[in-house]
Amino acid sequence: MKIRVLSIGKTSTPFIKEGVAFYLKRLEHYCRLEYVELPDVPQKGLTTAAGKIKEAELILKNLKPEDVLVLLDEKGTEYTSRGFANFLQKKMNAGTRSLVFVVGGAFGFSKELYAKADNTLSFSQMTFPHELIRLFVAEQLYRAHTILKGENYHHD
Repeated sequence: MKIRVLSIGKTSTPFIKEGVAFYLKRLEHYCRLEYVELPDVPQKGLTTAAGKIKEAELILKNLKPEDVLVLLDEKGTEYTSRGFANFLQKKMNAGTRSLVFVVGGAFGFSKELYAKADNTLSFSQMTFPHELIRLFVAEQLYRAHTILKGENYHHD
């Protein structure tokens, strides 16, 4: 199964860029992973709803028909790390060819994108900067793969 992470906007904070790169390098051993930073959608002159629609259009242009879409959203399903590993394993067992995690912009997702999503996933009920979520998803993907392989990274 190929995993893609799509995010709106560039990661500019140096320590976050380094952390994401660190986990992406480690993930090469476990899965085919593509990490894509889509350009920010200029919000000037747009309502929040119109900005979300523009971001959704950009995200949808980067999806393929076989993609299983997972939105990273504060209202999504919360998992423990083992639960998230089980989520990935179920996707693999189901024959999922391409699993895409999306980190949206500052205002969340449009109704159209929620309707298209196969799953929504929350890392916490707390609010975090989107750059940190990029680091969290990279680390949790790595952690999930080590759990599935029975490796000594995750401790209960």
